[in-house]
Amino acid sequence: MSMLHTVNKSPFEKESMKSCLRLSAEGSSILLIEDGIYAAMVDTTISDSVKEALKSKKIYALKEDVNARGVQNKLMDGIEQIDYAGFVNLVTQHDKVQSWV
Repeated sequence: MSMLHTVNKSPFEKESMKSCLRLSAEGSSILLIEDGIYAAMVDTTISDSVKEALKSKKIYALKEDVNARGVQNKLMDGIEQIDYAGFVNLVTQHDKVQSWV
């Protein structure tokens, strides 16, 4: 059973991303939306954890949220940016969606 995890809170304000990384299974997909996209940035306190997770999980960032926050040139390698149509595709490709708030 495949699961899509969505994270919408900044990793600098909430523990949602850390919990998601710790509890999501290998092979899971994680979609960063809203302020959750800050977890995809290079050289932050959570960068090493995200890089490690990329070895066994697919991590996406919603392009519209990345652009709205002006961090398009600050994302780490391995994070795939997707648009709203891609978001819908991810939801339909997975059996379940877990939102981390």
